[in-house]
Amino acid sequence: MPLARSLSITSLSGLEEWDEEFDLEDAVLFEIAWEVANKVGGIYTVIQTKARLTAEEWGENYFLVGPYVESNVRTQVELIEPTNPALKRAIDKMNSSGCKVYFGRWLIEGSPYVVLIDVAFTAWNLDKWKKELWDNFSIGVPWFDREANDAVLFGFLTAWLLGEYAAQCEEPPHILAHFHEWLAGLGLALCRQRQLPVATIFTTHATLLGRYLCAGSVDFYNNLADFNVDKEAGDRQIYHRYCLERTAARCAHVFTTVSQITAVEAEHLLKRKPDIITPNGLNVKKFSAMHEFQNLHAQSKNRIQEFIRGHFYGHLDFNLDKCLFLFIAGRYEFSNKGADIFLEALARLNYLLRVNHSDVTVVAFFIMPARTNNFNVETLKGQAVRKQLWDTAQTVKERFGKKLYESLLVGQLPDVSKMLSKDDFTMMKRAIFATQRQCQPPICTHNMLEDSNDPILTCIRRIGLFNSSADRVKVIFHPEFLSSTSPLLPMDYEEFVRGCHLGVFPSYYEPWGYTPAECTVMGIPSISTNLSGFGCFMEEHIADPSAYGIYILDRRYRGVDESCNQLTSYLFQFCQQSRRARIIQRNRTERLSDLLDWRYLGRYYISARHMALAKAFPDTYFYQPHDSDTAQGFRYPRPASVPPSPSLSRHSSPRQSEAEEDDDRYDEDAEAEKDRLNIRQPLTLPSKKGPMSSLQCVIHPAAGTSSKPTCSSASVGILY
Repeated sequence: MPLARSLSITSLSGLEEWDEEFDLEDAVLFEIAWEVANKVGGIYTVIQTKARLTAEEWGENYFLVGPYVESNVRTQVELIEPTNPALKRAIDKMNSSGCKVYFGRWLIEGSPYVVLIDVAFTAWNLDKWKKELWDNFSIGVPWFDREANDAVLFGFLTAWLLGEYAAQCEEPPHILAHFHEWLAGLGLALCRQRQLPVATIFTTHATLLGRYLCAGSVDFYNNLADFNVDKEAGDRQIYHRYCLERTAARCAHVFTTVSQITAVEAEHLLKRKPDIITPNGLNVKKFSAMHEFQNLHAQSKNRIQEFIRGHFYGHLDFNLDKCLFLFIAGRYEFSNKGADIFLEALARLNYLLRVNHSDVTVVAFFIMPARTNNFNVETLKGQAVRKQLWDTAQTVKERFGKKLYESLLVGQLPDVSKMLSKDDFTMMKRAIFATQRQCQPPICTHNMLEDSNDPILTCIRRIGLFNSSADRVKVIFHPEFLSSTSPLLPMDYEEFVRGCHLGVFPSYYEPWGYTPAECTVMGIPSISTNLSGFGCFMEEHIADPSAYGIYILDRRYRGVDESCNQLTSYLFQFCQQSRRARIIQRNRTERLSDLLDWRYLGRYYISARHMALAKAFPDTYFYQPHDSDTAQGFRYPRPASVPPSPSLSRHSSPRQSEAEEDDDRYDEDAEAEKDRLNIRQPLTLPSKKGPMSSLQCVIHPAAGTSSKPTCSSASVGILY
């Protein structure tokens, strides 16, 4: 039975529908990305989770296009014959011309059709296509850049596929092609240069140059307008990649990006303002659990506690019931992902907890994959010792229980002094001696290949967080993605997130931020920044994000030290929350789930597709653009019922004592009703009515092209 969540104060029944009234029966959508059935990064999650909603909208006329990777196809794709006659003829024509193109169903929710192109099989065309790329776009790709070479092959093959499909259609087709990221972008530019009857959309999920600049520790956002983009790209040896990305952005009928902060970045680096913001959503149904998420949190927390018992054996001098689990996860980009500021804040938090004699212990997990050669022996030993202690306790319990049972059977109270034998005491003493440890609990769970140069370990040595008994903050670095088959921490990522208390993602460069979004739909509070797409989105939609467990760290208008102090303050205040306050806050966080559901956020992709069709085929489609170019919708007020935010100096409802926590029942329905009365209605979104005259379609050629690409079915070009 699939998990589902009940209607809550933010359920989609309260969101106004966008009724664009577009007739899509004679239109075909091709969505093209390097990560179709090929998990490389976050774009895979975007496409995979969005596929069901898009397939419902487009039906049999929706096709995903990606590279053929045999290892992925074996486990993710069911190969079948093409169902579309024109597409079948196009694929057969390409296969007879020296290509290898496969058709099938991607075995994910929605089961969308996929067209997979074997890039390596047509590598013999690389030099010819590179010459054509230089002649038409003045972009040269060096021979040693394998990723760029793949982008050239993939781009020419996708343009070939779209052109062949258009030629095989019996009637003039209305083709819409949506390209994701620079690896697929060349196909878009070729469609425009060849004047194919294709409406095009280009979505950048993060600019290439922006990621490189931020990794170089520059003051990125304060100097966006001053960068010499050609020089910066050339200095980093990515000028050819940058040119491919910029050409795709400027050639597209509609250019989109995932957040307002990335839109500002794209406007300065790619020299075109995005036409619409398309935030990334999640398949909320996958993460929801019908009011059981609090129970799931408790179950997952118990499994993490078991790992902690083994990891800190011999030094388990803190109360696990007063232990908070924090985590950061993602690509190992030490500065971009904010691991540097998180570690510094943990050192300051450790000082605050010690001087205030707090009985709270914080365990901070760093889940970031790095180069290792095996598990740490001391870490494995800890889990073995824990299991041995458990087995010993179970054996003694069985013997004790048997003697107690026999004593009660004969109608006598047991003699406690005889319940445990000498052998039992000997066994328990040996188990206790086995827990003795001469060294501190390990920081890293694996043996690092570059231990002395690793950024996280180097920073830990500097700040002195070595998991000593005096430290109130403990650090565990797990340099590998989580897996339920791991001998150390046998948990999937979703289960691990549910068991934690707070996700900390103080990123300096985060175009969207799926990690805090996943925390939100699972009811786990998180810390994000106003430089992440997720943080900006939440600030825009929620009047007081911290009241809903979404803490927004200011990294745009504050210096590093000020941001670190703010993060330390958030963490310290979170540690001061009572157990009941954390339960209430998790309930509030989970209510934001629908705001991140594709059922809601998918409307911005729908709007972008309709805009592209109207620009490319104005005789058939028309589109009235909305007044705002940002993702507007709900704007939640601050809840007035129970104070969930630790930043408040006083309480709007009586604060219970610690002794009353377990007996004080939290009425979820009553609290939800209080919030429901304070939720503003969604903004009224303008419907599509009126003439097309308000939509500008003035188009200019991209730099470096020898001709002005226009669509053969309409006098349309590039707006930038």
